[in-house]
Amino acid sequence: MHNKLDNFNLAAPFWECARVHPGSVALVVARREFTYDALAQKIARLAGYLAPRLKQRRVGVLATRSLEGYVGVLGACMAGATYVPLNQKWPAERLVKLLGLLQLDALIVDRNGIGLLAPEVMAAAPDIIIGPEKADMPATVDPRIMPLDALTDAPLGAPVMVAPQHEAYIIFTSGTTGLPKGVVISAGSLASYLAQARPWTGLGPEDRVAEAHDLTFDLSVHNLFLTLESGAALHVMSALELSAPQHFIRSHGITAWMSVPTIVNMMRAAGSLKPGLFETIRLSIFCGEPLPGATVEAWAVAAPNSAIENIYGPTECTVVMLRQSVGAEMPLTPGRGVVAIGAPFSDGKIAILGPDLQPVAAGEPGEIALGGPQVGIGYFTSPEQTADRFREIGGERWYLTGDLGMCDAEGIYHHLGRTDNQVKVKGNRIELEEVEAHLRLAADSTVVAVVAWPFVDGSAAGLVGFVAGSVETAASIQANMLRSLPRYMVPEVIHLKDALPVNINGKVDRRALRSLLEGGVS
Repeated sequence: MHNKLDNFNLAAPFWECARVHPGSVALVVARREFTYDALAQKIARLAGYLAPRLKQRRVGVLATRSLEGYVGVLGACMAGATYVPLNQKWPAERLVKLLGLLQLDALIVDRNGIGLLAPEVMAAAPDIIIGPEKADMPATVDPRIMPLDALTDAPLGAPVMVAPQHEAYIIFTSGTTGLPKGVVISAGSLASYLAQARPWTGLGPEDRVAEAHDLTFDLSVHNLFLTLESGAALHVMSALELSAPQHFIRSHGITAWMSVPTIVNMMRAAGSLKPGLFETIRLSIFCGEPLPGATVEAWAVAAPNSAIENIYGPTECTVVMLRQSVGAEMPLTPGRGVVAIGAPFSDGKIAILGPDLQPVAAGEPGEIALGGPQVGIGYFTSPEQTADRFREIGGERWYLTGDLGMCDAEGIYHHLGRTDNQVKVKGNRIELEEVEAHLRLAADSTVVAVVAWPFVDGSAAGLVGFVAGSVETAASIQANMLRSLPRYMVPEVIHLKDALPVNINGKVDRRALRSLLEGGVS
């Protein structure tokens, strides 16, 4: 139905909820509680300031796990702008390049974000930079940064309506060219996702939802919009609380949990998943990585009252598109011990395609292609990459995921890995070619390779680099890479070799490198 609407706004459901539940807690972040009414006032004031100043209609958010981050996202939406979360782990060089490409109308920063505004970043930033409220502003700060509570314009009285094709957000993922790819998602696609997710999540005013994701991870889209349209409370976890979340879950009485499996695997390895530990949780959602059956079994004992869902979908198709409920039955992917990815939402389409982009037979592996209203607009300022992955097939628009999958005889879909060299490490999506591009520069060598290693419970736990013919030390190479890449993209171990193994085509043989690692070769 949303595709027939000419006007709506993604902040409008929150705005209405604030009218119905003004005194209810909406957001708990950094040990502070904000009611729906208090949060709505801050968002409306920001939106009132932004709305008349929008030109490109893009607002950057260099803030996360903070009041400024959530006010920035919803304020941008309310003003009719596209919000663009920027990763606080990016080095200055990357921020400068992306700010130059994005041409933002405004930038919202929190205290941590202010610390990233080096002179070269400030030179590339938009004229409008809005920081924390006066009481939270650092003592010495650039006068260009305006406190959130010092904005002079009147609050916006209602959300600015936009068309379904309006760009709702741009989220950057790892790319093959040395810069991340900006995935552009429309307001209509996000509205479609929310309509599909409401029935099975069933959030209401009594729910307390844990937020375990940064704003640069699109699972935050699920939590933020579904929670704040339902009258529920969003409880934001700090990075420290994520490392051992059991106390947070219990002390906040969390009822809805969503995370990558790695977080649960860490708790399990530490012996923290005691029977009945999380009695308040009624809904548990796992995503972003393969979900081992053993992880589900351990979690079900710790959260005995919880429904468990495994969900799948790339950023390019608006959060997720497939869902597998895990109850008495636990469909596992043959030979892998991980939970199936299930079936698509009712308005979504999935196909398993061969190299000729034709469907393969049931049980046969092929590339997962996704279709329907959740398919994104494409990649920001990258028409060639957009044309490569977003294809017209049979008169319909599909996204080629680069994931291998198959459909079994029961119609259940399974994820079988990647068709290319894109991996997920602890929930972060990484293009190995991008890391290799920086490794070449850092090592001053053209013969390099990066592999994901080791694999624990079906997920990559880290990266290992190989370099041939470099005069640099491993430590100096890592230090050089940290100047242009976030730490999670820098290999934890770098092996210096005289030569690297190659395959019949003369390319570096990754399989041989993994065999070396399996054999314990240093």
